[in-house]
Amino acid sequence: MQMWSLAIYCAVLLSRPPASGEFTTSKMSAAIASLVSYGSDSDSENESESNTSVEKVDPVSPDATAHLKPLQSGQTMSLALLNSAPEVAVKEAVETGTHLDPSLKEVTYNPTYETMFAPEFGPMNPFKSQQMAAPRNMLSGYAEPAHLNDFMFEQERRTFATYGYALDPSVDTHQVCTSSYIGAVDEAEKNKGLTVFESGPKKSEKRKKVKGGEAEEIDSFLGPWAKYADEKDVAKPSEDEQKELDEITAKRQKKGRNEEEAPAEEKTILHVKEMYDYQGRSYLHVPQDVGINLRSADAPDKCYLPKKQIHVWSGHTKGVSGIRLFPSSGHLLLSSSMDCKIKLWEVYGERRCVRTFIGHSKAVRDICFNNTGTQFLSAAYDRYLKLWDSETGQCISRFTNRKVPYCVKFNPDEDKQNLFVAGMSDKKIVQWDIRTGEVVQEYDRHLGAVNTITFVDENRRFVSTSDDKSLRVWEWDIPVDFKYIAEPSMHSMPAVTLSPNGKWLACQSMDNQILIFGAQNRFRLNKKKVFKGHMVAGYACQVDFSPDMSYVVSGDADGKLNIWDWKTTKLYHRIKAHDKVCISALWHPHETSKVITCGWDGQIKLWD
Repeated sequence: MQMWSLAIYCAVLLSRPPASGEFTTSKMSAAIASLVSYGSDSDSENESESNTSVEKVDPVSPDATAHLKPLQSGQTMSLALLNSAPEVAVKEAVETGTHLDPSLKEVTYNPTYETMFAPEFGPMNPFKSQQMAAPRNMLSGYAEPAHLNDFMFEQERRTFATYGYALDPSVDTHQVCTSSYIGAVDEAEKNKGLTVFESGPKKSEKRKKVKGGEAEEIDSFLGPWAKYADEKDVAKPSEDEQKELDEITAKRQKKGRNEEEAPAEEKTILHVKEMYDYQGRSYLHVPQDVGINLRSADAPDKCYLPKKQIHVWSGHTKGVSGIRLFPSSGHLLLSSSMDCKIKLWEVYGERRCVRTFIGHSKAVRDICFNNTGTQFLSAAYDRYLKLWDSETGQCISRFTNRKVPYCVKFNPDEDKQNLFVAGMSDKKIVQWDIRTGEVVQEYDRHLGAVNTITFVDENRRFVSTSDDKSLRVWEWDIPVDFKYIAEPSMHSMPAVTLSPNGKWLACQSMDNQILIFGAQNRFRLNKKKVFKGHMVAGYACQVDFSPDMSYVVSGDADGKLNIWDWKTTKLYHRIKAHDKVCISALWHPHETSKVITCGWDGQIKLWD
């Protein structure tokens, strides 16, 4: 091949026309010699062959050192030939296969079996322990393939779970001995290797029953109801058990006697110097010198957002559970507390505490004025409902059905002021008559404790909510609900307020929302009006409306007073009102921007 290349190259050179002084005979012979020597192999044999066949080139020839000299103008540069692919010696001992990195998690091609299981490059790790260097086919060691019947495996597994021992799978089970077991070997010896599927020691004989005579004899026939022959009818407690039982019985009797005998002594404290003024008027008289007409039946035309705190009523030693304004005028404020007391406060003037009503032995849950404000009802956890005189502080009467009342409401009709309803912890709504002190009606349809009662539709109906996450609507004096609202997505609603125009019910839902239901006809949920942005889960925070229906106010679990716009449901304002839960918020019916809040920190605050 090289000879052919040489011949072609010489032919090309000879075919070119000679330039002046371009080639001489010596130059031609030197070029041919260099070509021959370049194409020869690097082995010594080839070198000797080429040396014998071609005349040796003079090493001091000018062409041999031409690459070391600078270029001269006017002379043509001779060609320097390179071999681009010389032959390289390959040692057959070197392994040429593709190797995989053992730390790779993913291979992007299909390697052969030999490639996958080829040994790693490099020396062995001298620090490998004997256990790590041992052959392994799983993480914990080397597992030999073995076959075990499914039934045998399940039998030994259950035996081990029941008795604590099982056959050793590595031992031939045809020759069973004590060493064939693993686990509780002593137990295996005791039970003689019994498995769960084998019959154990024989059970004792069945107890014999008294023969019951013939089936024909009706009186003496006992049949399958006959007693056992060795059965004892009376089981007597031991001496220690008898002592314990006597103590428990004595405690129960004492507790029950106390509850029945002493409901709690009622008393009252007047905090002002004189009960009546110079004209003989008590504090129930509506004041006319406060700069606003409290006797007006009209609501303010435009209401505004309250900005700052202007007064704090403090007198309760524990959290305040509820506040109620005096009917129609709102010049007095009634508050119930967890310190078992009820207090009456002035809203205008000096804003004093006028009277304290003491008569409950446990926390007061709810309070409610009658239409004129001369009397009010209180419901407490001592299972009593009490009727009080607002002016004298006297407890007029008490009612109980041995259950905890959660809410209480007078019937707002003028001709039914002697009737009131209370939602009880035993799922009932109970209706009492004040004149007789007896229960005259029970509304028993709820599946959980009743939380709220709200009169709607000109007091012909009332709405109740309960822990059963439902809302029921009742006709007055008819103990069957004619409307039942309960959706799978609904939560319980422990606080409900009727809007000033009587069209809407604002329900505080336990999923941190205020839901609005229509209070006329169909009681449908208004999905466009949902008020969010506050945290109330777990607390019955009372909701209220501004008198002109512009705003909705509510307390929350963080002690904040939240104010929303009624039309857009946008949260307009948030005030840090109390250190603990802000349980109730009331907008004064005659004021444009006065809101009263109460909280579990024991304080009642006025905002304007």
